[in-house]
Amino acid sequence: MTDFATLQSLPLEQQIGQLLYIGLPGTELDDASRALVEEINPGGVIIFGRNVAEPQQLRALIDGVRALVPVEPLVGIDQEGGLVDRLRRILTPMPAARSIRQHGDLAAARALGRITGEVLRLLGFNMNFAPVMSIMTEDRDLLSNGLYSRSYGRSPGEVLGYTMVYLRGLQGTGCMGCAKHFPGIGAGEVDSHEMIPIIHLTHDDLIAQDLAPYIELFQREDNMVRAVMVSHGGFPNIDIHRGTAGGHLVPASINYEIVTRLLREELGYEGLVVTDDLEMGAIAKHYEIEDASLRAIQAGEDMLLICARPDLIRRGYNSLLHAARDGVLSRERIELSLRRIADFKKLTHTPTPFDAKRFNELSAEVEELNRKLNYVYGGKL
Repeated sequence: MTDFATLQSLPLEQQIGQLLYIGLPGTELDDASRALVEEINPGGVIIFGRNVAEPQQLRALIDGVRALVPVEPLVGIDQEGGLVDRLRRILTPMPAARSIRQHGDLAAARALGRITGEVLRLLGFNMNFAPVMSIMTEDRDLLSNGLYSRSYGRSPGEVLGYTMVYLRGLQGTGCMGCAKHFPGIGAGEVDSHEMIPIIHLTHDDLIAQDLAPYIELFQREDNMVRAVMVSHGGFPNIDIHRGTAGGHLVPASINYEIVTRLLREELGYEGLVVTDDLEMGAIAKHYEIEDASLRAIQAGEDMLLICARPDLIRRGYNSLLHAARDGVLSRERIELSLRRIADFKKLTHTPTPFDAKRFNELSAEVEELNRKLNYVYGGKL
């Protein structure tokens, strides 16, 4: 079991590796991928469609990563369903959140969570970067932010209800979820994969609407939300100290006012916090990866997602390592995140043995769920 003492005893180089959640180039653990993993010793590895060819291959890839690192890693994926479905090549495509909400079927949300969790455990995962907690009103549906089909609701109550039952289904299998994209980017007019979405809501507006489901979940005694992903959105009306880069507000993911002041201090959240992918346009067009990585940790993030390019992963890692060696990044700050990473890792479970028969049964369950929802992959329902 991973505990804080274990992470605290690692050499500094490996402690810094725990702060990174990295992507891999392809479907195999070839020499280049092996060298990357052994150099970084990452705290987490995220899988994308480019890594997926067939079930046994994916499980072998993940098992191979586990065998290389000194500490059990987090192994995550964006398996939301709908447009964001990394497993569509090997499993019946999963329904979009919007289709479940439009059908008014809370049971379907719980079923999706359970099926997703079982599938991911069979493949070797212990974490899913879902659900999306954006609120998409009728007006927001018209925006080009890529969230149209990914939201569970038009109101805080809808999003809260569906999020809770989805997480019960998912985490009941032993696979941990991650609420995203804090503090809510449904009102953003652009996709953060391309540009910084600017959200012009006031602090009170955010509290009353986009943050309301988070607040309710954070206050629950069952402590359902253990991981939160922070968006790259710009929030000019709640960013007290407006930093700029090229004329842009500092994105939430690397902004102390959002991560520490709002999420941790005002809302009292104590769990794991991760960035959205630091290679996305909202960040990459305005910050070098070295700057973004250090800013993110200084803002209060625990783990950095750097999802594609090995050279950027190495540069981000080395920037944190140099900052730690130079005293810019204090040992106390590093250990604060290591403690939260250890606490989260203690909640995860070892993978279940791969079972092709059960995998196919779960694929059939997805097909039946789609039939029940009248869901056709690729359609807007």
